[in-house]
Amino acid sequence: MKRTIFFLADHTGITVEAMGRSLLSQFEGFTYETVHWPFIDTLDKARRVAERINQTTIESNQKPIVFTTLVDPQIRDYFKQLDVPVMDFFETFTARLEQELQLPSSHALGRFHTTDNNRAYDQRIHAVNFALNNDDGAITKNYTTADLILIGVSRVGKTPTCLFLGLQHSVLAANYPITEDDLENDLLPKVLSTYKNKLYGLTIDPHQLQRIRQERRPDRRYSSIEQCRMEIKLSEDLYKHYRIPYLDTTSMSIEEISARLLQHINRAAKITND
Repeated sequence: MKRTIFFLADHTGITVEAMGRSLLSQFEGFTYETVHWPFIDTLDKARRVAERINQTTIESNQKPIVFTTLVDPQIRDYFKQLDVPVMDFFETFTARLEQELQLPSSHALGRFHTTDNNRAYDQRIHAVNFALNNDDGAITKNYTTADLILIGVSRVGKTPTCLFLGLQHSVLAANYPITEDDLENDLLPKVLSTYKNKLYGLTIDPHQLQRIRQERRPDRRYSSIEQCRMEIKLSEDLYKHYRIPYLDTTSMSIEEISARLLQHINRAAKITND
């Protein structure tokens, strides 16, 4: 039976979800559905969330698991009174760090996301905008400034990966779709030839690709297993022919995909600098 996982935060909730999912990934065969509740910065909001948590317990006859990065001690203590397991990342590590650093924590809400470091913040925002503006090959004139250009067939995961790289790591990532015409001609699109050193391919198991495409366009040629098999085989042949590195994302989370791509970017940068 599925368990319900609550991700609670006093800001966007990106951090608590990443940390929580990373822990949950260690338990094979465990299935769950998630509830995201960001911007819990008052007791009134906390009470509304608590009502939802208690209601979930009654409806599912199972206690949900709560992950939090809440900073306010009063709000954290409120959730501890609930009869559910609460995984409090802030409390788990802050006391140990205070002891080690011999410094008190500021207990400032949303500090990770503040603009104290304006340059780093601006870089992330710029990188996200870059990913959006250079999505799906719509604009190619900015490729000279790209750190990475992801290529692959439709629905292989290019867009979410680019956005994650931008938001979390300030990587200027663009993506370009490999179409059926490109595959049939076994040719790399001309616009990409100049940027071959920035290209990285994504691939995926054809059956998983079919499941993804079925959700978008069910019962079409586009989402048939035959079409998916053909596109994946030809795209991988294209990568090999042009010696483009590529990654099979079938069993990987977006965090794992991004980590591998960051390693590739760093290696490429080191080679260029050397």
